[in-house]
This record gives sequence, C-alpha cells and structure tokens, in this order.
Amino acid sequence: MARQFTRSDRIAQQLQRDIAELIRGELDHPKASLITVTDVEVTRDHSHAKIFYTFMGTPEDAQAIATKLEQAKGFLRSELSRGFKLFKMPELHFHYDHSVELGFKLDTLISQAASLPKAPDDEGDA
Repeated sequence: MARQFTRSDRIAQQLQRDIAELIRGELDHPKASLITVTDVEVTRDHSHAKIFYTFMGTPEDAQAIATKLEQAKGFLRSELSRGFKLFKMPELHFHYDHSVELGFKLDTLISQAASLPKAPDDEGDA
C-alpha cells in the first residue's frame, strides 16, 4: 500500500529545497556552500520546523556555522515566507545531523575489520 503524503510532508520537502538554496545563496559565511540540509520535519500544526543539516569542515567551522544559522533564523524565515502560501511560517530550529558522520565512522570500522587477517577455525577444516 502506497504511503499518503500529508500536507506537512509536502511543506517539509519544499522547505528543504528552499532553505538549502537560501543558505547557499544568502548566508553570510565563506563556507556556507559546505552545508547540506539533510531533512526537515514540520509539526502537524505547521508552527515549527526542525531543519537537520551536516557540514563538512573543522569542528571550529561547524560551531561558527551553527552560530551563524541561529543568528540568521529570522532572516531565513522571512525570506522563506515570500514563496509560501501559509497562514504562518513555521519557526525554524536548526539541528546538526550526526548520522552522516556516524555512517562514515561505521564504514571505516567495517573496512578495517574486513582487512584483518582471518582467524584459524577452532574446529579445523575437515
């Protein structure tokens, strides 16, 4: 059975596209192009939007980006509202998405484990 997309899902998808474009084009930070918006979750009443993002850079740069996103929330929200036909634009909440980092770490661990020499069978080959 196919999943029905709710209005909140459609709003979240549009927000994800638009916020990513705004961040790349309007955020006043030299490394803003390294931000990837990975997901957006909108509450059922459309009053809040969690924006999950990743950033490929140093931890210091990641902290500077997080601060910049917090400072730019109002600007980004007002810019987003120009393209949306909503009664009220959701409040934006930025959350760093650690899943990409965890995926890289797991991939590295799996690769390391796969390259280890095989242990001899305890029961021997019969």
